[in-house]
Amino acid sequence: MVGLSASYFWFPVGTGNFLHAFFSTISYNLEPNGWGTKYPFLMKRLYSGNLENKFVPALLEEVKEIRNLLEAIPPSKVIWDIEDLSKQPPWGNDISPEITSLANYFANNRGEDLFELFKRAIQTAIDYDLDLKIKSL
Repeated sequence: MVGLSASYFWFPVGTGNFLHAFFSTISYNLEPNGWGTKYPFLMKRLYSGNLENKFVPALLEEVKEIRNLLEAIPPSKVIWDIEDLSKQPPWGNDISPEITSLANYFANNRGEDLFELFKRAIQTAIDYDLDLKIKSL
């Protein structure tokens, strides 16, 4: 289980593969010049494990923009692993009809939308002046 951590606040995402798919989908669909070239705070700093508090507000802006852009991209464009484009999600194309775009494709095993989870974690880090990290339990 991996998740976002702001000190003792914990926001569960899911498996490492699931989180990597989230990042892979963003990079493949929205960063034509490569991983982290358009969204460095999310794709480079946070993905590497730790984002210092002073960069957290910029991360929030990136996440908002990413979600807006992914609303125009169909769920069929999901990328499970950017290093191996032949890999597919374990559920294949068997997804809920409520999933209408890549903006609402990702949800944790509690059913929480991943973008909403990221926004809550980011806002918590801002409110309490904390770094934001990706951690594994």
